[in-house]
Amino acid sequence: MTTGKVAYVPEPDEIEIRTHDVPDPEHGAVLTTVERSNVCGSDHHIVEGRLGDPFMEMVLGHEALCRIDELGAGVDTDSAGRPVEAGDLVAPVYYRTCQRCAACARGEHYNCENSYSHKTKSLDEFPHFHGTYSTHYYIHSDQHFYKIPEVLKSNPGVAAAANCALSQVMFGLDQVGVEYDEWVVIQGAGGLGLNAIAYAREQGAKTIVVEGRPERIERARSFGADHVVDMREYDNINARIERVHDLTDGGADVGVEVAGVPAAFTEGVELLREGGRYLELGNINPGSETMFDPGRITRRSIEVTALVQYDPGYLDSALRFLAQTITEYPYDELVDAVYGLDEVEEALDEAANGDLSRPSIAPHQ
Repeated sequence: MTTGKVAYVPEPDEIEIRTHDVPDPEHGAVLTTVERSNVCGSDHHIVEGRLGDPFMEMVLGHEALCRIDELGAGVDTDSAGRPVEAGDLVAPVYYRTCQRCAACARGEHYNCENSYSHKTKSLDEFPHFHGTYSTHYYIHSDQHFYKIPEVLKSNPGVAAAANCALSQVMFGLDQVGVEYDEWVVIQGAGGLGLNAIAYAREQGAKTIVVEGRPERIERARSFGADHVVDMREYDNINARIERVHDLTDGGADVGVEVAGVPAAFTEGVELLREGGRYLELGNINPGSETMFDPGRITRRSIEVTALVQYDPGYLDSALRFLAQTITEYPYDELVDAVYGLDEVEEALDEAANGDLSRPSIAPHQ
C-alpha cells in the first residue's frame, strides 16, 4: 500500500510530520496528490491553539491545488459539470456541505453545521489525509471541487490562493455590495487585502488601504490601490479616521477588515460614511476582544456583515476571475516563498511575523 506524509498538530505549539497509508477513494470521493498548499493565518492560530475545540489534534492546511490520482465510483465531472480524469489539476473547497443541517436546508451552505466534520478528525480516522499540508488529500463526496483553468496551470501558488483568500473576499464583497465609483477602505494588505483590492477595482470602486508594513504597502500600490494610509505616518486612530474622511469627502462607502486585529473593528466602523457597510473577515479567534460603542454603529446606521466561509460556487468564480485578470495584477507577488513539507514550521513563523504575504508548501519538493 502507498504511504504519504502529513503535517499533524498533536497538541498546541507542536507539529509532527507523520506517515500514513493512502486510502482508496470511496463512492463519490476523489483521491489527490497535493501540488501546493498555501499558508493561511488561521493555520498558525490552529497551531497555537487559539481556535480551541474542535480545532485541536488535526492535520494542517486547507488552501490548495491538487492533482487527481483516482476517482471514486460515480465521479466523472467536477462540481460544475466539467469532465475530469486522473492527472487533472483541481481546487477543492476546504469544507463540506452536508445537505442535512438547518443551514444547508436554507441554502446557506457556507454556514453548514458540519462543514469541518472531516477537518477536525484525528489522523488515525479514515481517510487520514484531512488537511492539505500533506502529500495527498482526500476530497469527500460532499465537498465541491473545480477544475483549474488552463492559464493558471503554470502558477500553482496563485491557483491555490483562490481558495480561501480570493473566494472569501469575493463572496464577502458581493454580500455587502460594491458599486461603481464607491470608496472601499481595506484594513490590511496581506493576501486577503490584496485580493480585495483587485476585486473591488474590477467592480469599478476606488480603494484605500490602511497598512503599516513597508513591503505590504508596496504590494498594495502594485495592485492598484488608489490611496494608502501609512500607519507609520498616521500613527493614531483619529489621524487615520481624519485622513480617510478627507480622501472620501465624509467616509468610505464600504469597509473591509482583513487585518485580523480586534482593535481594527473599532477603528474600521469609524472610517465609514453614515449608512456605510462594514465587512468583518479577519477576526476569527474566539476570546479576542476590543472595546467599542454599539451606539455609534446604531446611530450612524452602519451595516455590519461578518463571514467565515463562502458559498462553495465562489471557488469556481474565483478561479475564472483569476484566469481573466491574471495579466492585470501581480498575483505572483502574493506567493512570495515556497517551502517543503518538512519546513512547515518555518513557513508558519514567517507568515506570522508578517514577513511574507502567502508562503506556499510544496509537499513533494
